Amino acid sequence: MSIISWIILGVIAGFLGSKIVNKTGQGILLDIVLGVVGAIVGGLIFSAFGASGVTGLNIYSLVVAVIGAVIVLWAYHQITGNRAP
Repeated sequence: MSIISWIILGVIAGFLGSKIVNKTGQGILLDIVLGVVGAIVGGLIFSAFGASGVTGLNIYSLVVAVIGAVIVLWAYHQITGNRAP
C-alpha cells in the first residue's frame, strides 16, 4: 500500500475508532496517527490468529484497522488518564 492509502485508511479508522471509544474525535492529526498505528496493531493481531492483516484499501482492511484503532485508543486513554464519558 502507498503512503496515501495508509493515510486515508488511518483517517477513516481513527475517526471511526474515536467515535466508538469516546464519541468525539481526538483531532484530525491524532486521529490519523492513531488510525495508522491502529491499522498496524490490527494487522499484527489478525496475523497472530492466522487471518490476513491489512491487505489494501478495502472494507476488510478497514474493519481490521478500526479494531486496531479501538484497541490503541483504549490504551491511549488508559495511559493519558483521559476517560471516555
